[in-house]
Amino acid sequence: MLGRRSRVFAPLILAFILAFTACTDDNGGTNTQETRSLLDTVRSRGTLNCGVNNAVPGFGFVDPQGAYSGFDIEFCRVVAAAVLGDATKVTFKAVTAEQRFTALQSREIDVLVRNTTWTAVRDGGEGAGFVTTTFYDGQGMMVRANSGFQEIDDMGGATICVLRGTTTELNLETQFAGRNINYRPLSFASVDEIRAAFTRGRCQGWTSDKSQLAGIRSSWPAGEGGPTGLRILEETLSKEPLGPAVRDGDTDWFDAVRWAVLATILAEELGVTRANVDQMRTNPPSAEIRRLLGALITPPAPPSPTGTATASPTGSPSPTASPAPFDAGLDLPDDWAYQIIKQVGNYEEIYNRTVGPATPLGLARGVNALWTDNGLLYAPPYR
Repeated sequence: MLGRRSRVFAPLILAFILAFTACTDDNGGTNTQETRSLLDTVRSRGTLNCGVNNAVPGFGFVDPQGAYSGFDIEFCRVVAAAVLGDATKVTFKAVTAEQRFTALQSREIDVLVRNTTWTAVRDGGEGAGFVTTTFYDGQGMMVRANSGFQEIDDMGGATICVLRGTTTELNLETQFAGRNINYRPLSFASVDEIRAAFTRGRCQGWTSDKSQLAGIRSSWPAGEGGPTGLRILEETLSKEPLGPAVRDGDTDWFDAVRWAVLATILAEELGVTRANVDQMRTNPPSAEIRRLLGALITPPAPPSPTGTATASPTGSPSPTASPAPFDAGLDLPDDWAYQIIKQVGNYEEIYNRTVGPATPLGLARGVNALWTDNGLLYAPPYR
């Protein structure tokens, strides 16, 4: 029979044993899953697991051959280029709006790049850290071009299709209740389900981020009227800052993903492109470009107490330190930003080939222009 003191300490001892056991693997070694940065894990694995959309042309779309393309897809490749030195080392994992944060927390994906809005609840309650905004968007409404709807206030009594588990669903309720407009929401788990319902006339309006609506409209089947058969109303119902998210608590991984994204914005600002990045790295025209691209920097010789160059005992000047690339302490390779620009491109190049004016989506830069062009894109200095 246990004595009184033994009975008091036994539960504490058991808790300690269980905690120690939980921190060891099946072979008796230490389990570093919780303490090891995901940055090291991704490098060891040799591929990036990126959570994406697979049904929105221009942003995240998979073709019948299984190839992924789009604006968000390119930013998965940006992260892979920075961390692994190879933009092709990505495993794309399609996740629904309802699954995405669960997939992030369960470590099924390393980063979520899936037209996801940065909100306070998601930043706090979902255990996600939003690295930076890649696309400033707003919620809109799409209707049939031949409908009588010209603005939201015309849609009293209409049935509106919406994606379940999104900020869109909440914004729809807030906007229509605030305007005292009666409507019927019809929510679905996937874009394909909404598309089917909208095609069959089960809903008269389709609400989502305007960028997503533009992507869907761009590929609308000719048999259903094609892109001109749909119209996106001018009103913007909300703010939707979209961007990559990672799990909270891993500063090294957060910083690596954030600066990978910021490098594309900074490169555009500095005029570094896929076409000139080799020349820029060989002969950098500015100190900031030299730092960003990992070009060698020769430190100045340390001055002597009298202000002259320090001499060696033999009377000759002391050698200066060896040239070295700038190190920002991000634990990334010296050429991480060079690899991003060389393999994927700067922000402007990514934007123009996926969603820009010359693509089927035809989206002007607008607020997604650089701050120097009166837009919202702004990258901190790399120094």
